[in-house]
Amino acid sequence: MPEHKPNAAWLAAKPFVNGGLSGMLATTIIQPIDMIKVRIQIGDKGGPFAVGANIIKKDGFLALYKGLDAGLLRQATYTTARLGIFNNISVALKEYNGGKNIPLWQKAVAGLAAGGLGALVGNPADLTLIRMQADSSLPPEQRRNYKSIADAFTRIVREDGVGGLFRGAMPTATRAMALNMGMLASNDQAKETLESFGFGKQASTLGGAFIAGFFASACSLPFDFVKTRMQKMQPNPDGTLPYKSTLDCAGKILANEGPLAFYTGFPTYIARIGPHVVFTLMFVDLLPKLQKPYGL
Repeated sequence: MPEHKPNAAWLAAKPFVNGGLSGMLATTIIQPIDMIKVRIQIGDKGGPFAVGANIIKKDGFLALYKGLDAGLLRQATYTTARLGIFNNISVALKEYNGGKNIPLWQKAVAGLAAGGLGALVGNPADLTLIRMQADSSLPPEQRRNYKSIADAFTRIVREDGVGGLFRGAMPTATRAMALNMGMLASNDQAKETLESFGFGKQASTLGGAFIAGFFASACSLPFDFVKTRMQKMQPNPDGTLPYKSTLDCAGKILANEGPLAFYTGFPTYIARIGPHVVFTLMFVDLLPKLQKPYGL
């Protein structure tokens, strides 16, 4: 029987579809850790386990999954775009280099571009996710009490205009560029290095994913911290906002809280980002293998 060849449309869409599916599957697994990470960043006291236990005690176990629909939508937009774009840029660069592995600096450039473009696509869902996760930590009179992701989108547009969906877009894009540079460039480089040392493909894929998780976390946490502060801020009593811009936010944090404030919650952050990176990259590797018997 002749081998079935996928059509051109599917081949073009495949990196985007598999990227989005991989991110969504990973998000479903690590959503409780993400919830705890956000709550620590916005001021909840105690270690990750204490914060998690307090959320369950006050609001029930399902509170750990609050904002999951926004998180899945974010992956369906942001990760679909960033992994698809990174794949296409990498393929183009490899062809430009005559089929040879591309150097690390080109991988970094591809990761930066893919992260920035993907973040712009995913910012509305990311903003909604942060607000839904942070809501129960606010005083009752300040809570937005979004009923669903659709209610959140509608109210943000009604109260802040369409531009309100892109509040924090600059720190989101910057954080995404740092994360993707750390994640995607280091993953490809680590896999190639491990394979050159004689490790098998599966071991190299797993090892590369763990290395990518560390570098993604280390590169992106300061930007993620500023992004979270920007996205959850409430107007002051006089109607002004606490931070005028991303640089203003970063400057005030540095002046008032010190440089180490940018790494607040790092153990929880790496516990959240690391597994998400590992699961995402493992699913990116696994999905094509599952699709192959079906001619996809």
